[in-house]
Amino acid sequence: MNNPAIALIGAVADAIVQNKEFLTSLDAAIGDADHGINLSRGAEAVRAKAAASPNADIGALLKATGMTLISTVGGASGPLYGTAFLRAAAPAQGKTALDGETVKLMLAAAIQGIKDRGKATRGEKTMLDALEPAFEAFVQGLEAQKPLVECLEEATEAARQGVEFTKTIIATKGRASYLGERSKGHQDPGATSSTIMLAAITDFCRKAP
Repeated sequence: MNNPAIALIGAVADAIVQNKEFLTSLDAAIGDADHGINLSRGAEAVRAKAAASPNADIGALLKATGMTLISTVGGASGPLYGTAFLRAAAPAQGKTALDGETVKLMLAAAIQGIKDRGKATRGEKTMLDALEPAFEAFVQGLEAQKPLVECLEEATEAARQGVEFTKTIIATKGRASYLGERSKGHQDPGATSSTIMLAAITDFCRKAP
């Protein structure tokens, strides 16, 4: 029997690989020009790791994903995304399907992991500028008793708006912060890649039987 969680990981990996050049071009403007390259390498490693664990539950797959990202992705994004997936694994431990409340706990844990690891807050031109609005939109959807897919759609739209917001602010974290005012006008690569992942998850869940 096919494991839908492995298929979902594959869909997210596909989205990252397909956007490799785009993410790298964004990073070339304000960073090390390696965000897409590094994440793509990590995505392929994660896909291989997941395929080797066909019977793993969602928590175990997320834990393996986090550890793989930390060990294969260079730069700041490996530890940040790795920590996010490791933290998200805890609420999903032992689960083979997810409901809205569990996804809420997973998103909250992932965001807290990024904050703890990156010592960042919203408004500093990082992935948090996409993920925190996405989380708030998701929770609002849940509270309005909307279906999970609709909550994810609203979260993804909020994340996209967050990416647009990063164009208007100065980076104060990471390599981009060296540019000061010159970082304005450029969208943050991390906010963009996290939105690409969220959009891939949403699309997969929308098409799921």
